[in-house]
Amino acid sequence: MSSAIVTFPPLVDTVSTAFEAQPPPPAASRRVRAAAWRVVKPTIAIIALLAVWESAPRLGLVDKVFLPPFTEVVTAFVALIGNGQLWEHVSASLTRALAGFAIAVIVTIPLGFAIAWYRPVAEFLNPILELFRNTAALALLPVFILILGIGETSKVALVIYASSFPILLNTITGVRTVDPLLIKSAQSLGLPPIRLFQKVILPAAVPSIFTGLRMAAASSILVLIAAEMVGAKAGLGYLITAAQLNFQIPNMYAGIVAIALVGLVFNAILEFIERRLSRWRTTS
Repeated sequence: MSSAIVTFPPLVDTVSTAFEAQPPPPAASRRVRAAAWRVVKPTIAIIALLAVWESAPRLGLVDKVFLPPFTEVVTAFVALIGNGQLWEHVSASLTRALAGFAIAVIVTIPLGFAIAWYRPVAEFLNPILELFRNTAALALLPVFILILGIGETSKVALVIYASSFPILLNTITGVRTVDPLLIKSAQSLGLPPIRLFQKVILPAAVPSIFTGLRMAAASSILVLIAAEMVGAKAGLGYLITAAQLNFQIPNMYAGIVAIALVGLVFNAILEFIERRLSRWRTTS
């Protein structure tokens, strides 16, 4: 009897051939590379900034007394977290900022829709809006203090004033720039006004509204910090001023870093909510 010898290809060649037969989709790989690059780019920029901050005082380019290295600021930041001072000041500022921001959102978004949609309301309120929109919030800080006192009420009122106009103006712009063809198409389908507002006008105005919300969030933090520098017993503005007066310069910069982090968190939360509410939009 003759025996036949059966040979098999090497296992490595078989596996490599199988992988070569099914290359990864080019569109998926491009998306992965694009997502990775979106993360890498800002990371490189931040690392470069921190490297300059760390090296400039150590190389004598700036005075270490007035601009300590970044590592010293981090040490002061960690120390403020450890003794609880940072959370005390952050919570005080957040309470004021969130209260004023929430009131501004509740009041100005419906008002913006009314001004944009109803001409009599716009004609009645436009002169007042034009008068106050060009008045800086910090210029009115003494007025708020004189009328409302130096306590919490004046600070929250200042945040409301600073937050209202970005939200209001962007809401008006968002409603007025809705494609008229969309509105006519919805009306031709017999949508009642409430459904027209819910299904067409509000979704189309969401991007502009959230632009105003992000601008208002930044403005609310800035004016609040300035108000806390004038008269407050707690808050990030108070922390920065007290550290400067006591010549605790690393603590002062730690407070500034805390303000930047709070602003980043605010903006990230608003962007997340906007993406959730704007799923219908096409992205490129």
